[in-house]
Amino acid sequence: MRIFLVEDDPVLVDGLMRILGQYKHAMTHESNGLRADEILSTQEFDLVILDMGLPGLDGSEILRRLRYRNNQTPVLILTAHDKVSDRVAGLDLGADDYLTKPFDLTELEARIRALLRRGHSASGANLRIGDLQLDTIGHRATLLGTTLELSSREISVLEILMLRAGRIVSKEQISQQLSSLNEEISNNAIEVYVHRLRKKLEIGHIDIRTLRGLGYLLEKTETI
Repeated sequence: MRIFLVEDDPVLVDGLMRILGQYKHAMTHESNGLRADEILSTQEFDLVILDMGLPGLDGSEILRRLRYRNNQTPVLILTAHDKVSDRVAGLDLGADDYLTKPFDLTELEARIRALLRRGHSASGANLRIGDLQLDTIGHRATLLGTTLELSSREISVLEILMLRAGRIVSKEQISQQLSSLNEEISNNAIEVYVHRLRKKLEIGHIDIRTLRGLGYLLEKTETI
């Protein structure tokens, strides 16, 4: 699962990154509101954990812009404001849940699990392009009805490309999605994963085009 943590308290960030990283979530963090908004406009996540009081751009404006772009990624608000009016305002802007600081970590974990389940239920667990299908929960891909032998990294790269089928995905975007705590994914490794996927998908007329200087484009090719 890909989680974007938007929080400027370094102590809280350190704790949440360590705890959530233990569950094998791919964590991305940003402390500046403006940069967070830029990231959300170009990348996709399974969950956004959003602080309200941020430098550059406050959390409420980030949330408003996110929903204005018709992005329905689940959002969990973390804030020190505990008034009912504050909670109502956040929910009215499109937040899915609301947790006030200080909070119990077990409650936070439970709320995150619930939102991730809800997000998968709403978006559907299966992706399909032509004769290629991917079960994002079971981590199983089939092509022409036959299960593909893919590594966990190849499955992850395939999911990223299928979610953006028909659109260009840069190596930087793939790296950011794949990266988790204390782990870096090099551009060379991404090239290897894409090369392996391309060879395994060509039989089903699914192509991963390389656009030099831009990234990759997954698309179904026309058959004669």
